[in-house]
Amino acid sequence: MKLKNPFKFKNWKKYLFEFTSIFLAVMLAFILDRWNDNRINSVAENKILEEIYQGLERDSLDIASDEHYFKIAFRGLRYFNDIIDGKMVQQDSLVPFYFFFSRESLVVQNKSGYESLKSRGLETIKNDSLRSKIINLYEVDYELARKFNEEYSEYQFTQNYFHKINEAIAPHFEYDATNNITGINLPITLDDAERKLLKSYLWKIAVGKQDRFQAFVYSKKKIGQLRTAIKQYLKNK
Repeated sequence: MKLKNPFKFKNWKKYLFEFTSIFLAVMLAFILDRWNDNRINSVAENKILEEIYQGLERDSLDIASDEHYFKIAFRGLRYFNDIIDGKMVQQDSLVPFYFFFSRESLVVQNKSGYESLKSRGLETIKNDSLRSKIINLYEVDYELARKFNEEYSEYQFTQNYFHKINEAIAPHFEYDATNNITGINLPITLDDAERKLLKSYLWKIAVGKQDRFQAFVYSKKKIGQLRTAIKQYLKNK
């Protein structure tokens, strides 16, 4: 006697079709969801990279301005070195050189793009090499530049040396009726010990400013390389 198979489905084609339809619908929804997430992440990545690129462009302009300041400051240091040596100098250069000589350079870093990246997550930048370059610039190079300018006491030139030099030269300044500096009575007479001491201060300032200048040049190079890398990455996406 032949037994009936209780597990035999008469409508197996119908069940297979329904299963396949549900499976495909779930897979399609999953694929669309992943595609949408990738699209959103890609848009966010582009936006953050463009913000970083623009910030680096502003930093490049600031560095160019700082480079101009350093070049004038170096000339000013040589100018006051000549004064301390008892030499005659051009009077019309006194005020600008005195201004830049006594002025400290400022480090202005546009970090809003990098802060946006950290807020969203560093992994937003998919390219490992590009992400590493960005982190290195902001976390290492920029942080070192900030510390040298704001925290390293030896590089606080105005605080450490300017007043000592100013005490020797400022009493010889000439002023007009509105209290503007118009010139300096030359030559300044100093004994040998005073002259050597002042020249040592000028030397210390010059060495420190040269260190800063080289750091700015190095940062400018790193910024240029990163901007090129970002531009190329966005172009190839």
